[in-house]
Amino acid sequence: MTSKQHSFIVLLCAFVLGACMNLNAQNISPLEGRWDLEMEFMGKTAPSWLEIRHSGHATLIGRFVFAFGSARPIAQVKPYEENKFTFSIPNQWEPKGSDMIFHGELNDGKLKGTMIFTDGSVVPWTGVKAPTLAYTENPKWDKPINVFNGMDLTGWHVEGEKNQWMVKDGVLTSPESGANLISDQKFQDFKLHVEFRYPEGSNSGIYLRGRYEVQIEDGSKGLEPMDIYIGGVYGFLEPNQNAAKSAGEWQTYDITLIGRRVTVVLNGKTVISDATIPGITGGALDSKEGEPGPFLIQGDHGPIEFRSFVVTPMKN
Repeated sequence: MTSKQHSFIVLLCAFVLGACMNLNAQNISPLEGRWDLEMEFMGKTAPSWLEIRHSGHATLIGRFVFAFGSARPIAQVKPYEENKFTFSIPNQWEPKGSDMIFHGELNDGKLKGTMIFTDGSVVPWTGVKAPTLAYTENPKWDKPINVFNGMDLTGWHVEGEKNQWMVKDGVLTSPESGANLISDQKFQDFKLHVEFRYPEGSNSGIYLRGRYEVQIEDGSKGLEPMDIYIGGVYGFLEPNQNAAKSAGEWQTYDITLIGRRVTVVLNGKTVISDATIPGITGGALDSKEGEPGPFLIQGDHGPIEFRSFVVTPMKN
């Protein structure tokens, strides 16, 4: 290849790349982005989450998180008329029935619409753009706080009618499925150290700010790492290795959350390093991502124990 031919190819590639970038910039839909949703579902406000983004030149795809379950792929978000759209997704943990069908529209920077549930009922919903959460380089840390005092449930309250939580021999214990446990105190950016143990076959999790579940589940040891197993941020972030111990053994989490960026250390091994959490996970307390939130320990799935729950907030 001559130098003139090489120069021509370089210029041609630059032209094509520039044209593609301009095309993409011109074709970005105002619907694109991440949205924090609230749905009026079964008499309560159910936090949800929606992502819409480009795939290729003209197709919009996305992800959706409902009040429970994991993030679900949306094969195609179909725009119609001006700033209106529709999509459908199959049921996951919902009662059997039809696919869930969504209709929405963008007006004054906010979304609103309806969801036709699997039983045919119509659920109204609204949405706002998910906030950008600031990240602090080289943070300074405040004094550690023992959120669990080792004696009683002071500083915690339950979500639900059945309170199965107790403190036994200095261990915070949920001996059977029942209510979730929520800290009274709320936090924004922090380091968390917990020591936990579960019996064979159990399932639990810790919700950071009450919105992002770091999974705890027996049966993970020896399995290929996945976001739905221990060490993962449920439905979003997959651990790089399976660092689980056997059921009945004490295990540790050391978790750092600053803005949307999380690092998860399980049993001394960094399984997620400075990764971005896109949005809330199923089972979140709310979708108000710009606000501080409590810790939620999942108690409605199976037995779990904690002997340490220490939070070190970041200094403002």
